[in-house]
Amino acid sequence: MPTARVERAPAKVNLTLRVLGRRPDGYHEIESLVVFAAVGDALAFAPGRSLALAARGPTAAAAGDLADNLVLKAVRALAERSEGLKVGRFLLSKRLPVAAGLGGGSADAAAALRLVARHNRIAPDDACLMAAARATGADVPVCLDPRPRLMRGIGELLSPPLRLPGLPALLINPRVSVATRDVFAALNAAPVAEHGPSAHAAEGFVARGQAGTAQALSRADLIAFVSRHGNDLEGPAIALHPAIAHALAALRALPGCRLARMSGSGASCFGLFDSNRAAAAAARALRVAHPQWWIRSTVRG
Repeated sequence: MPTARVERAPAKVNLTLRVLGRRPDGYHEIESLVVFAAVGDALAFAPGRSLALAARGPTAAAAGDLADNLVLKAVRALAERSEGLKVGRFLLSKRLPVAAGLGGGSADAAAALRLVARHNRIAPDDACLMAAARATGADVPVCLDPRPRLMRGIGELLSPPLRLPGLPALLINPRVSVATRDVFAALNAAPVAEHGPSAHAAEGFVARGQAGTAQALSRADLIAFVSRHGNDLEGPAIALHPAIAHALAALRALPGCRLARMSGSGASCFGLFDSNRAAAAAARALRVAHPQWWIRSTVRG
């Protein structure tokens, strides 16, 4: 695709994830601090008469039937909301592990929406774009403009972008795929009232982290906030997949690891470090100990 435009689809990382309760329709209300890593998939787009998708890359085979891919679902959702939408051919370079808690499919779908929107001169803040993202999947809205945010509701309520310091990090997956529905089925959601203090603290954090504010957040502030607010899905996911506990233990044993936690519904986990050099050294050590794992040193923010 020599004339194609290419868009990055960065990995979404849930630094925190609180499950606030279950709605009558069966969906769970959440509160999550989301950042994006400097690793991810890539999506190329070339204008054409019909909508088509091909995939390649180390995790393409695990991504399933292309006919069910969220890239196509997202573009079709946008076509329903934008008359005469011009489409084309996509080539997905799949690098992130699948069903891994990194929002890979959602990031791919969001990248497709950005590409098609630019081709059709649809403004980034056009309501039809966000509506298509919401119709495609719960994590697609936050991936549409991949900047740090606090995500609430079932993923459709987003804070303004947050100005957060970069976090040197190690991102790993023990080659385990996790079905989100199974993790939520194993979770006994806590009542909303039990998470009231967390929500209040998050409001103050968001106010300090909003782009353009004078009082900047330091790396220590960010790590302290993340340390106080966990991932409610970590326990249920470990009960289903004990390999996640082994991955977290391996991260916590690495020199310089400040904090280790599971992202999303798993099985990917992250470790936060004080420097890029420490994160890179940790990645090298972990690859020797666990050569079969997916391991990437990166920066989040």
